[in-house]
Amino acid sequence: MKLWAIADLHVGFRENREGLEALGSYPDDWLVLAGDAGDTPAQLDLALRALTPRFQQVIWVPGNHDLWTPRDLAAERRGVGHYERLVTLCRRHGVLTPEDPYPVWPGDGPLRAIVPLFLLYDYSFAPDGMAPDAAVRWAREANLRSADEDLLGPAPHASRAAWCHARVVEARARLEALPPDARLVLANHFPLRRDLAVLPRIPRFSIWCGTRLTEDWHQRFNVEAVVYGHLHMRSTRTLDGVRFDEVSLGYPRQWSQARGIGHYLRRIL
Repeated sequence: MKLWAIADLHVGFRENREGLEALGSYPDDWLVLAGDAGDTPAQLDLALRALTPRFQQVIWVPGNHDLWTPRDLAAERRGVGHYERLVTLCRRHGVLTPEDPYPVWPGDGPLRAIVPLFLLYDYSFAPDGMAPDAAVRWAREANLRSADEDLLGPAPHASRAAWCHARVVEARARLEALPPDARLVLANHFPLRRDLAVLPRIPRFSIWCGTRLTEDWHQRFNVEAVVYGHLHMRSTRTLDGVRFDEVSLGYPRQWSQARGIGHYLRRIL
């Protein structure tokens, strides 16, 4: 029995949809889908319809693209309201989410829990002391502006940073309540550390990539591995004895269709 992970399927692209349809079957294994299945609920539904018959259990965390909604949509249908509809969609497919009890890994080895997280970002992956508004202007100086500024509404929170902070407080309390001997696999769409959000071609885009509030979580809790995506830069690093895996597939130009999506599944356990 294995635990696999992948992120950033972006099934709005034909090549990615076709690659997903051609994926083999892993009936004894679990899969973490670490965000950005697509840009709409219909695209998430498409991805889950493809993945759930192929794996024993799928675990989903939201990415920023998953959370996009039109600006003219009513406030209650954006932000938290939209996220809750995605959770309901996942549950119809039997997919676990950050709102469910953390599942215990049934495979061999010590007691382990898989921890899906939804933590967002607060613009703190910027120079020290820079406020969120200043960070957005700082990125704009480099001709960078995330579509999240228009499409990722935070309602009823005052801002994306405020939503992020609320999610961090809730997740931290749940982690502190876990048995201290349980080894943890954390899964979040965004990297948990600023030194992982390194984007050589667009370095100031880091402000849309996470929060400093989680930088010590791999030491604060009994963490064995951390799974994330978002950067579209696949990598594996070990920090303080903890493995960090960026598991994104990405846009069609960022992966080989000849190899197939199965080649990009990352084995975590």
